[in-house]
Amino acid sequence: MNSYKPASLQFALQGFMRRGGDTDHHADGWGIAHFEGGQCQLTVDVAPAAFSPLAQAVARRNIKVRNVIVHVRRATQGSVAYENCHPFVRELWGQTWAFAHNGDLRDLPQTSAMHYRPQGQTDSERALCLLLDGLRERFGEQPPSLARLQAEVQRLSARIGAHGAFNYLLSNGELLFAHGSTDLFQLCREAPFGAARLVDCDLSVDFARLNHLDDRIAIVATQPLTVDEDWRAIPPGELRLFIGGREVSDAAPEREFAFAC
Repeated sequence: MNSYKPASLQFALQGFMRRGGDTDHHADGWGIAHFEGGQCQLTVDVAPAAFSPLAQAVARRNIKVRNVIVHVRRATQGSVAYENCHPFVRELWGQTWAFAHNGDLRDLPQTSAMHYRPQGQTDSERALCLLLDGLRERFGEQPPSLARLQAEVQRLSARIGAHGAFNYLLSNGELLFAHGSTDLFQLCREAPFGAARLVDCDLSVDFARLNHLDDRIAIVATQPLTVDEDWRAIPPGELRLFIGGREVSDAAPEREFAFAC
């Protein structure tokens, strides 16, 4: 989720967490990275999200944030272990970046000689290291303009995506990148607001009663979380950029990189 103002996660989490072993087979751990007070707060657990007391406690908390990435895992590479739970976080340009991946990547280049190295055994964490190493190699220690960053992330994503399914989310707490490969959907929730019902459990809400006219939220998910809303598929190979709850189609070349908080 990427939002113009701090927004609650309770409604979405109650449905999404069910996909961790109840309504779906992603039962090999879960994690959440949310940006709050200028810091990235990371929580991971190896238990299935649908039955994890920790996941239930997180879902009950009235967390209100502008950027968050939540992941439920189905292990394809790497054991069911804490170090293999998404999201993965790394530092670049003085900021924390959070990353979560859905897919399976094979024969990725080794990262042993690079700046970023995996701590676990997943292809996903290796892909993040390759992505950030590519950005560091291209731009050095200083962040580029937003347009140059967007173009380079697209180029690197195409290179890594040649190795398999590469659906991912990447955020520094201010912006959110979403790259489609096989299954990824986006939704921009803004005025005029309406009602929505969760796909994974019998719960609905009328956003017109809860939101202000200037509220604006972008949500990206592997599969739509709700019915009665206009979810759109992200075509394979395309990169989306969201800032302030809105998709940015073409970043202005002169626009400087925006850091969180």
